[in-house]
Amino acid sequence: MDHEHPLPADSHVHSEFSWDAPLGSMERACARAVDLGLPAIAFTEHLDHTAWPVPTDGPYADQRLLDAAGPDGRITPPPFDTRGYLASIERCRDRFPTLTILSGLEVGEPHWHRDAVAAVLAEGPFDRVIGSLHCLPHNGGYAEPFGIFPDRPNADVVRDYLREIPHLVTGSDVFEVLTHIDYPIRHWPGPERFDPRDFEEEFRDALRATARAGRALEINTRLPMDRLIVTWWHEEGGDAVSFGSDAHFPEAVAKGLREAAAMAEACGFRAGRRPYELWGRVS
Repeated sequence: MDHEHPLPADSHVHSEFSWDAPLGSMERACARAVDLGLPAIAFTEHLDHTAWPVPTDGPYADQRLLDAAGPDGRITPPPFDTRGYLASIERCRDRFPTLTILSGLEVGEPHWHRDAVAAVLAEGPFDRVIGSLHCLPHNGGYAEPFGIFPDRPNADVVRDYLREIPHLVTGSDVFEVLTHIDYPIRHWPGPERFDPRDFEEEFRDALRATARAGRALEINTRLPMDRLIVTWWHEEGGDAVSFGSDAHFPEAVAKGLREAAAMAEACGFRAGRRPYELWGRVS
C-alpha cells in the first residue's frame, strides 16, 4: 500500500437499494472494501423524484430497468425502502466490524422536490447526505446531459448545468456534500476534447456558490476530476472535500480514490482525525 496516500473513505457507493443499481450488493461491496483496506464506506443510495431516462447501453444498462420504463424510455423512480435499507446497514455493521459503515442518501434535485425529500429523511437516521443534479429541463420534461447533447451545442448543455448548481445549493439545505459537479462531462460527445478552461467562469460561479452555502465538494472518481476544478474550489473558498467512486456494483468500490486523495492533498486539503470525516482545508 502507498503509505503516503492511503485510501480515504469511499463516501459515495450504491447498493441494491438504489433503484438504478441492479448489480449492486451492500454485503459484497463491504467485503470488497475490507479486501482493499478501505477505512470507511458510505452507502448513499439514490433518492430521486424526477422521471429518469433509462440507460440503454454501458455498464449500468439492465433489462429490468428497460422493462420498467414507459414508452418514452423514462422510468419514474420507485419509493425508497428505508426500513429494508437501514436493516441491511445494521446487518453489514455486524458482519464487518472492522469497517466503518455509514448510512446515507444521494438526493437528486432536492430543490425541486423539497417535501418528498424531507419525508424520506425523517425516516432516518442517515449519516451522510449528498446532493446531486442529474437532469435539466428538456423538451417539456427532463433529461440527463447525454439525452440533451444530441439536440443542443455541447457547450450550452454544460453551461446550463453549471448555472443550475447555485439554485441547487441555495434552494436546499438537506445535504452536506455536492457531488459530481462535472457530471455532464461523463457523456461529453466531442469530437473536440473537453477543456474546463472553456467554462472557467461558470465553474467558478458554481463553486463559489457552493462554498458560500457551506457545502463540501465531492471529488467523484467515476470520471477522474480535472485538477483545475479542485484548484478553483480552493481559490473560491471551498472548505472541504469528500471522495466517492459512485460505484453501482461492488467491483467499482474505491476505484480512483488513492489518486484523488493525492490530488486533493496537493490542492491544499488534508484528512480529518477519523477516516469517515471530510477532508478539510489547510492552506
